[in-house]
Amino acid sequence: MAVPPIHRSPHPAGPRLPWLLDAVLGLLVVAALPLAIVAIPNTLSVVAKLLPGDIDQIGLVRTHGLALPALMLTVPLASVALRRVKAAHLLLAGLTLVALSDAAGGYAGSELLVGAVRVVRGIGAGLILPATLAAVWDRARVLRALWVGTFGLSLLAAQALALWPLDAVSSWKVTLQPYPLVTGVALALAAVHLVGWMVLGRSSTQAADEEDRGRLLLAVAPAAGIAIMAISTANEGWRAAPVIALAGLAVVGLLVLASFGPPPNRTLSYSMVAVGVVLLPSAAQVTLMEMGGLGGPGLRGLWVPFGLAGLLAGAAAVAVRLFAGIAARWLVPLGLLAMVAGLCSVRLVVPAADGLVLVVPFTLLAAGAAVALTAASQEVGFGAAVYGLSLCCAGVLAGFLLGTGVQMTMLDGVRSAQELVDRFVGALHWWALIGGFLLVVVIALTSVMARRQVKEEAPPPHERTDAPAAERPCAGGPADGGARAGTPRESAFDRGRPRWGDERRPEPPAVPPQAHSPEDTASA
Repeated sequence: MAVPPIHRSPHPAGPRLPWLLDAVLGLLVVAALPLAIVAIPNTLSVVAKLLPGDIDQIGLVRTHGLALPALMLTVPLASVALRRVKAAHLLLAGLTLVALSDAAGGYAGSELLVGAVRVVRGIGAGLILPATLAAVWDRARVLRALWVGTFGLSLLAAQALALWPLDAVSSWKVTLQPYPLVTGVALALAAVHLVGWMVLGRSSTQAADEEDRGRLLLAVAPAAGIAIMAISTANEGWRAAPVIALAGLAVVGLLVLASFGPPPNRTLSYSMVAVGVVLLPSAAQVTLMEMGGLGGPGLRGLWVPFGLAGLLAGAAAVAVRLFAGIAARWLVPLGLLAMVAGLCSVRLVVPAADGLVLVVPFTLLAAGAAVALTAASQEVGFGAAVYGLSLCCAGVLAGFLLGTGVQMTMLDGVRSAQELVDRFVGALHWWALIGGFLLVVVIALTSVMARRQVKEEAPPPHERTDAPAAERPCAGGPADGGARAGTPRESAFDRGRPRWGDERRPEPPAVPPQAHSPEDTASA
């Protein structure tokens, strides 16, 4: 008896107990993403009084800032490596490097060791960002919204999270190992996620296609250029004018790179560049302005605004992910417009002695970024998402350089402490104006991309050809049945008869079939 062949389904079965893997992955995202972003701020100058006298303090501060260049160079390379390395393995490797940097931070006593520790930490953070995005990309819809909301909150609160462990410390090495307990928890969650991924069933993994990999490798060049510019600025002591000019040129270059690909990819890339340039540099300046020494509420008075902003940003991301649908493309400009409103409120309420007032700018910035990025990522693939993430990380350093140039311009010629505070406030207000102008430009670009996408998705108009009067069907025939207009229909009586025009073509004579005899076969 013949056994029918067994056809395997082209779609592999999903993992067993998917809710368990999703729960572990959600906890891992909440723990690992802030741990990666908190490596960006350079907080060594805050504990400058604790630095030993036999170490070059200026050089130590410069090497402490190597984490961000290492991160922004690692993100595109790690995104390309996801083609051969699974996200679970890459995530465990990134958290292992962060844990090693925490352990080595306690033994760093020279400029070289501090630079090595910070570079290792930046590489680990650069592995965590694309690995967590790849892990949540094809899982439950809420997880991708959770990733975007946590990413936006991490950018908003990165400066405050980096400064929090430095309150009343006795050693400057705390800046190299700010959250060792959180690192251990995240590493344990990554190990549990890896074991669950292997035991309960391996879900499909995400990787960029060939075209996206080429763009990712192209994104390494501007990241390297911005990193070299930042290091040169710190070492050579450039003036404000060239710093502002080169930082502005870097932002323009990132927008040019964001212009590659179809309209949905461009919308996400533009939004990522805007969020990277504006969100963390703006929030960092606001956090420093609201420190207790400058008349603000201090870090203790900022956690309630940060917490409320994070909750609202996460809720907005989940709502867009679940209910927006095809209308999500029109929410991208609205999210960026909310960020513009947040920068306007920064100019109105900062500095503020009451921390609760900061709920307004923090919520507008975080929720606006979450809405824009969640809506822009609805209709793109994973390759476009990690490409935009690479541009976002490079945009963070470009934004810091641009903000530093503005501060250098405003602080030139300061003579008193009060004048110093006033100039800092003026630099923040100018930076909010510059960031708002950049967001308006990106809003215009995303609106153009949305309209272009609608035009490309619209069905083409039907081509109508009027038939000649002599060839139109008779009045009794169906209007759209049978042949097209201008083509005579074939009836049952006409089958087998030559059509009009075929009489002029001579047909070859019919050859009668020949019977094959055994003799013919033998002679052949």
